[in-house]
Amino acid sequence: MSSMQKTVSDQIVEMLAAAGVRRIYGMAGDALHPFMEALQRDARIRWVHVRHEETAAFAASAEAQLTGELAVCCGSCGPGNMHLINGLYDASRSAVPVLALAAHLPTLQIGTHYIHETHPTFFFRECVVYCELTSRPRQVPPVLAEAIRSARARRGVGMLVLPGDVAAMDAVDEAQEAPVLPVEAPQLHATEPVLRRAAALLNGATRITFLCGIGCTGAEQDIVALARRLQAPVAYTLRAKDLLEKNNPNAVGMSGLLGWGAAVNAILDCDVLVMWGTDFPYRDFLPRKARVIQVDTNAAALGRRVPLTLGIHADTGTVARALLAMVNPNRSDDFLRAMRTYNAREIAAISQPLRVVDEDAPLRPELLTRLVSDHAEPDAIFTVDTGTPDIWCARYLQALGTRRILGSFNHGSMGCALAMAIGAKAANRSRQVIALCGDGGISMLAGDLLTLLQEGLAVKILVFNNSELDYVALEQLQAGMRQPVGTALHSTSFAAVARAMGLRSWRISRVNEAIPAIKDWLSADGPALLDAAVDRHALPLPPGLALMQNLGFCKGLGEQSAHTSLDSVKRLLFGNRRFFS
Repeated sequence: MSSMQKTVSDQIVEMLAAAGVRRIYGMAGDALHPFMEALQRDARIRWVHVRHEETAAFAASAEAQLTGELAVCCGSCGPGNMHLINGLYDASRSAVPVLALAAHLPTLQIGTHYIHETHPTFFFRECVVYCELTSRPRQVPPVLAEAIRSARARRGVGMLVLPGDVAAMDAVDEAQEAPVLPVEAPQLHATEPVLRRAAALLNGATRITFLCGIGCTGAEQDIVALARRLQAPVAYTLRAKDLLEKNNPNAVGMSGLLGWGAAVNAILDCDVLVMWGTDFPYRDFLPRKARVIQVDTNAAALGRRVPLTLGIHADTGTVARALLAMVNPNRSDDFLRAMRTYNAREIAAISQPLRVVDEDAPLRPELLTRLVSDHAEPDAIFTVDTGTPDIWCARYLQALGTRRILGSFNHGSMGCALAMAIGAKAANRSRQVIALCGDGGISMLAGDLLTLLQEGLAVKILVFNNSELDYVALEQLQAGMRQPVGTALHSTSFAAVARAMGLRSWRISRVNEAIPAIKDWLSADGPALLDAAVDRHALPLPPGLALMQNLGFCKGLGEQSAHTSLDSVKRLLFGNRRFFS
């Protein structure tokens, strides 16, 4: 800095830079003017100018998920910072460290019903681990330090509420030393009696299943080794797909509404279920009679979803390594062999749409996803919209053990894929980043296609375009509704939209167009969009579809057949015949 007096905003920028922050996502606005000036004076932090603050928060969430380090977003006063909330909820539920700077009214206007007046400390309180309003320059450094410490230590969102006039005031104290936690957080170890109880439960069972979540990060090899010793099938959640799909001979697929393979059967038919680092929320996919062991660093998650026989508050890796030395080899592989056989049969069934019968036929989203997977880089980062893109990703995208897959998997927000791709690419410019978007999701934050151009982010966007909120339509049919209501979308050429914005784009609708377009799209310089008009008759039904869901779906399909063409119903049934065989 020059000899001019340092401002509070200068102090904030210095603290953030010292804490390792290299970029901030946001939109400029009146209460942020002093902060923007400070960023301009200090070139260590890049300002990533998005078109919507929700994008900024999702981008920060994605960066934090990828790096494990603090990511930062900000919004101007009132509506500006309120737009952050959806992405901040995603960061909170993903348990990643994000700092949000919420600009606020001048202090003398607070409480006067002034334009843009809100109360951020109340509005954000459910999705933050720390949030404080600062009203004096001397208060800012310790509050900012506490927000950073809280975000890092508690793996959540820390927030500093900063009135615009305070941001412009002269700094009183020199910035405190950056609040940096140890590089390696201390590991939680289970006690010997708890480990002995767990070993006794496992040694007394022959049908053991593991259900693994994102909390297995870094412990994958130990957990797989233990599973092999116990002849235990390994199911996993979507967040753990890139951890446990590859290099895991006991893998039997993914559980839950998006799942596939033998995972559901392995979980429901076991004697002992071990839940590793997961707060899996779908109780219908959890056993009611089996004994359950749950291992998690979050004690509040233990027993939240299913009654436990044993809860272990510890790191998954330390427990897996300890048990590996304590359990006896399971001499019976009957259960594992049965699940592997069932898994192979299910994989063959869901692979039917990958077999091309007619190259002029409508393009199936399942086949499109596999083709993109086959042509993407081995270390590509994928971001996925909520809805059917989640399902196509879960079932047809190959993780390879080297790729990363991000989405709003805990919060479940549409419109996240493009925004998360911005954060993923900004933090990893050398890696290929591919956003798998629904036509409903891309419509929500489509303005941020311009951010890709402005920031030089060579993200590749794939749009599954079927002119419908098809997952919502499927839910309605499963509920027995006569016709989907409120799910139709106006037919749109997103390729034309992207081209008008300055992006390269392609539009395809047939199988024979797919591979050449995918190759050109992925090899294009800069950001590019592939608009794929996919077969709207593809049905992403859940695994092991429950009886009531089947009855509801068939009722809805019967009602639909009376109101649509026979050809349409025949195409729907033939294209998804595995579900009715």
